[in-house]
Amino acid sequence: MQSRIREVRKAKGMTLADVAAACRPPTTAQTIGRLETGTRTLSLDWVNRIAAALGVDSAELVRHGEDRPTLEVAAILDGNGHAQAPRQPTIALPPTPGAGLSGVRVTAGVGDYRSGDVVWCRHLAPAEFDRALNRDVLVPRPAGRYLYGRLIQREGGQLLILPPGPGARQQVVKDPAWLAVAETLVRAL
Repeated sequence: MQSRIREVRKAKGMTLADVAAACRPPTTAQTIGRLETGTRTLSLDWVNRIAAALGVDSAELVRHGEDRPTLEVAAILDGNGHAQAPRQPTIALPPTPGAGLSGVRVTAGVGDYRSGDVVWCRHLAPAEFDRALNRDVLVPRPAGRYLYGRLIQREGGQLLILPPGPGARQQVVKDPAWLAVAETLVRAL
């Protein structure tokens, strides 16, 4: 089985040691290097562990019979607005949704969002709600409705949400079964 571990690791900007430390349970950089180069057999368990460490779907790490098209990085833009060629060939990873995500499609510009944007939101259980403070969230409401906005406060079972847009007033949602925190913005330019 041919792997794309090295390509994906480099596209994520991670070293062998970074990936080894992020594996559960942790492993060594040498082991990851051997798996990348094929000098050690790449089992399905290793593919899944490394994919989780890289934050990608397992299928992204395995070459299929026909290679999938990739997007090579031609330039790297720095904070000063300067674009330079990468030192080594690099690919850009397309976004791929994983398990536990919901999408929000934006049909009209509001706040920081533009028409056509899609926001991917990761589901959190009530015990994890504090991780979403000061972030945009999707919260279920009765009768199949939702509330989307910034989680500004959590008091007991109540969430205070500030919807995007000028003049919006905070709204209170009591004891939602879950919320989904905005994680990825997909925007066509």
